[in-house]
Amino acid sequence: MANKDEDRLLEHEYDGIREYDNPLPRWWLWIFYATIVFVPLYYVLPGRLGQNGGNVAEYEAEVAAYKATQPVAPPTISGERLLALSKDREALEEGREVFTKNCVVCHGVDGGGVIGPNLTDNAWIHGGTPSAIHNTVIVGVLAKGMPSWERLLKTEDLDHVVAYVISLQGTKPATPKAPEGVVDTVAAAPPADK
Repeated sequence: MANKDEDRLLEHEYDGIREYDNPLPRWWLWIFYATIVFVPLYYVLPGRLGQNGGNVAEYEAEVAAYKATQPVAPPTISGERLLALSKDREALEEGREVFTKNCVVCHGVDGGGVIGPNLTDNAWIHGGTPSAIHNTVIVGVLAKGMPSWERLLKTEDLDHVVAYVISLQGTKPATPKAPEGVVDTVAAAPPADK
């Protein structure tokens, strides 16, 4: 009678060593087959097996939740409110801080203009009414290098910096840039009491 182990020995030999033909355990093979079935399902629905909707539904729910927390349109402020802010010392101080951090490079410390236009004269490229100034600050003028500040500054900071720009109207900068744009006689407002 032949030895059972002899039947399982493979024919090839290397350095005098022969190996057995040991089949994998059945439990291991069933796990392997189960992963072959599971992988395509997991590829289509990663982490969502057994849940309704999948990733697309989860994404749409997250987008809807985000949109619900955001305002529908950016809040607007009236020209009258901006004029009132241009006379409020606290708002002007906060506006000057924002102006100093963000606007001085282009418009100068005193608003007289460097590479950006002079903000102290009554000539305006994009309109000199408080609402027009506010719109220019929010939308920006990318063609001339002015960014949109809408997403970079808080709404309150935007309003205060516009009030500060309005308060610069009629002041005398040290080295003003020549007027640019159209003279607007109904422009912003006289400077705040200083």
